Amino acid sequence: MKNFIRIIAGSVFLLWSTAQAEIQFGVGLLAGQAETSGTETEGTAADTSDRSTTVKESFVGADLFIEYISDGGYTLGVNYVPMDVELGNGSRTDISGDGSENDAGTRKAAADITDLITVYANVPIGSNGWYGLLGYHTTTVTTTETLNESSYGNTDIDGYQIGIGQRAGSVKMELAYSDFDDISLTATGGGTNTIAADADAMTFRISYGF
Repeated sequence: MKNFIRIIAGSVFLLWSTAQAEIQFGVGLLAGQAETSGTETEGTAADTSDRSTTVKESFVGADLFIEYISDGGYTLGVNYVPMDVELGNGSRTDISGDGSENDAGTRKAAADITDLITVYANVPIGSNGWYGLLGYHTTTVTTTETLNESSYGNTDIDGYQIGIGQRAGSVKMELAYSDFDDISLTATGGGTNTIAADADAMTFRISYGF
């Protein structure tokens, strides 16, 4: 990833210093589906069991972007999604059989991607405005939960994006796949449960530049 960032930074400098570079600001509309697979591991001496699940969530949203477009159609840009993307939510009810554990009750938890920023490059493919897409994500996974004694915090993760798109003037349409780093969370405040999860997404995006 560090090499990719260096390439992007160097390319932005080259485009900035090129008289033929065009700068566009704009807005994008996006829709897609996120899939998250995760496992929660109990950290108590009385219960060391694992619970695994896979959740699929559809989402819609919007982003703001700025990009540099060379005379040859090569594009470098960055976009920001100002709204949350839900990764999943759920609940379960536990019943303590012998009363020896403070483990009974209903637990609820949800996780969202917030402040998603993507640095991306568009590389022309053939003619008619087609291009390949390569991107680098950075975001924060925020959790909200109702647990008996503990809570999970938030964590920052990175990811990559690949896709294909087509530009027609100021309008772009693209289909992309995103894969994020593994998510690892440890409960605090009374429990030592842990969560390990992996998230990816397919997204269709249409944007307009000014």
